[in-house]
Amino acid sequence: MLSPFDVLLPRPVEATAAEGIFPLDETTALTGPLPAVEWLRTQLRAATGFPLTESGSSAITFSVDESLPAEGYRLEITPAAVRVSAADGTGAFYAAQSLRQLMGPAAFRRAAVHSGRWELPCGTVVDHPRFGWRGCLLDVARHFLPRSDVFRFLDLMAAHKLNVLHLHLTDDQGWRMEIERYPRLTAVGGWRERSTVGHGKLGALDDRPHGGFYTKDDLREIVAYAGERGITVVPEIDVPGHTQAAIAAYPELGNTGADLGVWTGWGINPNVVNVSDETVKFFRDVFDEVIEVFPSEVICVGGDEVPLGQWRESPDARARMAEQGLTSEAQLHGWFIRQMAVHLAERGRRIIGWDEIAEVGDLPPGAIVASWRGEQAGVDAARAGHQVVMCPEQHVYLDHRQADHPEEPIPVGYLRTLADVYAYEPVPAGLDADAATRVLGAQTQLWTEHLDTPRRLDYAAFPRLSAFAEVVWSPAERDPEAFLRRLTDHHLPRLDALGVEYRPLAGPHPWQTRPGVPGLPR
Repeated sequence: MLSPFDVLLPRPVEATAAEGIFPLDETTALTGPLPAVEWLRTQLRAATGFPLTESGSSAITFSVDESLPAEGYRLEITPAAVRVSAADGTGAFYAAQSLRQLMGPAAFRRAAVHSGRWELPCGTVVDHPRFGWRGCLLDVARHFLPRSDVFRFLDLMAAHKLNVLHLHLTDDQGWRMEIERYPRLTAVGGWRERSTVGHGKLGALDDRPHGGFYTKDDLREIVAYAGERGITVVPEIDVPGHTQAAIAAYPELGNTGADLGVWTGWGINPNVVNVSDETVKFFRDVFDEVIEVFPSEVICVGGDEVPLGQWRESPDARARMAEQGLTSEAQLHGWFIRQMAVHLAERGRRIIGWDEIAEVGDLPPGAIVASWRGEQAGVDAARAGHQVVMCPEQHVYLDHRQADHPEEPIPVGYLRTLADVYAYEPVPAGLDADAATRVLGAQTQLWTEHLDTPRRLDYAAFPRLSAFAEVVWSPAERDPEAFLRRLTDHHLPRLDALGVEYRPLAGPHPWQTRPGVPGLPR
């Protein structure tokens, strides 16, 4: 027999049903000293029309219980009262999310449309996350996402109890953060003349300029909005590769002296920054402004997909190698990353970088490895004593195709179905217990070469991001059939209420297809 708590997604650690229901009505009070109370009051006032003031004939009461695990909570629902105990403010927010889910899809509406009684099932829920890093990368460099849509995406992350937004702010195709010392980064690097529609050489150039950037105040607002929802924003400034937008703005950063525009294609770009003292200072200055805006202890320096050809041809690069006693251009790559890492460490921050940083010399102290090309780099780093975030493209890249359906839009990358994502295990098999403690968690990626609108983001992300949320929050044991039942019967209706244009399980709607736009399946 199904429990009334089987509607919750992600699945809680423990849920025990009891007889009865707690009714919500005009006399119900909502009280407690935590910010989550006001958030829940705002959401439920809109959906129910009830005042939910601090006094009434029955009450939902929030309190702090520091004995609970971090980000954890406990719900005790009886016919007379609802008592919420939370380890901290974030745990209280997650408890509020669970209460909203228990009220049904209509609780996710922005106006009262529900015609029946509002009620909560009686029983107890004890819950806390399995991993501390439950992330999603959002690439706003390839296709800029307006601030209002970033807020919406943060709301969707929060509804799934995800807690890290990795914000990919710079790449060859665009620079999206205002840097006051270097205004041309956005004035020039913030837009491109056109874009490739479709995959790489198979695609065709359109003639529509694309651009946009966030001011520092825009980003401060995003950080604050995320923080209210328990989400840390980890910014990424990608160096020393994926930097053509910066070189277009400041040609002296490049190696060839060529007058480059912001790149209009996709893929790995041969243009990387040079290794002069001036360029190192330039990016130190950039990171100084980044840490003025982002309070995250962890800052991403990229470090991925760095072609070495221009450095091989550069007398300045060879001179730098001789000065530093380096024997390969790959070591020069590591040297550049360490310049940024040391600079950030002096300011109380530490770096995360893509797994290439583990191949180009000793990792800086405190560096986190994002294992994206597979799991082995993460395994090796964890065994060597480094912290790891697992994000292998073979498993959790949500821009990759999610079906072999003939009308799948721009099908690129690996086939990763909803079931595949749900089956992913962030702790690789064979990793010993000590090394496994250094797996901070996992992160999905939404690269946006082919996700050029919020509707396309919705399609690529959901419902697979819902499956991933359960992977990183819930206990390791999985029940695919039970998950699919909860998803289809309860969670997809919530996404409908929120206006999420997810991919239907049976295949895309006609307006979600992209006829004639080529992909490149792997």
